[in-house]
Amino acid sequence: MSGTAKRKAFKAICTFAAIGLLAWVTTSVARAADDVTEGQILRALTPKKPLTRSLSMTPPAEQAAPTAETKFVDSLRNRTTRSLSSGERQQIAAVAKDKPNIDLEITFDYNSANISAKAQPAVEALGKALSSPDLKGSTFLVAGHTDAIGSDSFNQDLSERRADAIKKYLVDKFGIASADLVTVGYGESQLKKPDAPNDPANRRVQVVNMATKTASK
Repeated sequence: MSGTAKRKAFKAICTFAAIGLLAWVTTSVARAADDVTEGQILRALTPKKPLTRSLSMTPPAEQAAPTAETKFVDSLRNRTTRSLSSGERQQIAAVAKDKPNIDLEITFDYNSANISAKAQPAVEALGKALSSPDLKGSTFLVAGHTDAIGSDSFNQDLSERRADAIKKYLVDKFGIASADLVTVGYGESQLKKPDAPNDPANRRVQVVNMATKTASK
C-alpha cells in the first residue's frame, strides 16, 4: 500500500471513530435526559384541583360521605398482592384509569424480582417523591407489568413479585406506610405497546395516586 493510500485509510478510520464517539456521547446524553426525577414524579402524581366554583357549595354531610370508589380503595389497604382476584384487578384498573399516574421503566435482573442496579436512581426518585408532604394522605397503586415473552401464568406471577419488590424497597428504605401502597400485578394483560408485545417498554412499573382529593399545600 502506498503512503497516500495509507494516509487515506488512516483518515477514514479516524472519521469512523469520531462518528462512533459522537453517537455514544449523544446516546449517553439522551439517556441521562430520560432519567426520571423526583420532581417529575411528584408533578405527575399530584392531583389537579377540581373544576368547581367552591367547595362550600357542597353540603358538609355530602363532602364527608365516602363514595363507593373510596370504600373500594380503602378495602385494598393491607391486602396482599396474591389475594386479589382477577375481577378485583380489573376493578382497580378501572378506578386507576383517570387518576394521576406515571410509568417507570424499572428494570429487574433476568427472570427475577431483584431490582437492577440501573434502576436504582428511578426507585430512589420514586421513594423521595412519595415521601413528599405534598402527597401526604394518599394511597398509591404500584402495578407491575411484563412483556409477552413467557406463559401467562409465569408473567402474572413475575409482575406480582416485582410490584412487591418495589413496595418492600419503599417501605424499608423510605419508611412509607405499608398500608399506603397497594400492589397489583397485571402480567402481560395491559401491554403499553400491544403492536410490539415483546418490546422492553412493556416491562414497566406504573404508579398511580388513588386519592380522590387534591393534595394539601
